[in-house]
Amino acid sequence: MMIQDNYRHKGLRKKLADGIRAKGIRNEEVLAAIEKIPRHLFLDPAFLEFAYQDQAFPIGSGQTISQPYTVAVQTELLDPQPRQKILEIGTGSGYQACVLLEMGAKVFSVERQRNLYNKAKKFLTELKYRPKLFFGDGYKGLPTFAPFDGIIITAGAPFIPEALKEQLKIGGKMIIPIGGESGQVMKVVLKTAENKFEISEHGGFSFVPMLEDKAND
Repeated sequence: MMIQDNYRHKGLRKKLADGIRAKGIRNEEVLAAIEKIPRHLFLDPAFLEFAYQDQAFPIGSGQTISQPYTVAVQTELLDPQPRQKILEIGTGSGYQACVLLEMGAKVFSVERQRNLYNKAKKFLTELKYRPKLFFGDGYKGLPTFAPFDGIIITAGAPFIPEALKEQLKIGGKMIIPIGGESGQVMKVVLKTAENKFEISEHGGFSFVPMLEDKAND
């Protein structure tokens, strides 16, 4: 793959980050990551002209690369710190994982669509980003690598999976959009003690649904 990232792309990224800041994102590390990552490389070349607009785009298999503002909101709510272990459910294009990596987190990411998993694994290596990628069922998480400082779910879930709550450290938090196809409410699940959680709500969003099992080989 030709990794082309020129001054025009960088200028468009700065404009994108400024637009997201204007929408209320305050975490400068989140904005710096968005300004650095070449989002145009994550999209089909047909969408090149639209790569730095603040909107979602299809990436195949019925999935999308999230709107940059949505990525920024979820990341700001998560507030990952350097060297923290973060579990991402729904690798997709890999863009959200790269934002977390830019902020110094150790990223473990699960994808249940085999073709997206294969594509992300190859592509992210070419970009020199190295999250730990897994093909599997996001509802089950990664118990082998738990507990996690944070968990981020990049698809709309009908409920908060118990397995993921168990894989959070005490003091850790999960960012998860809960709802159906008509839209979701962004929730933050803070683990305050073993089997004790505080849940807060942070506005409405629209994600593709979180799928169960790993039937899509």
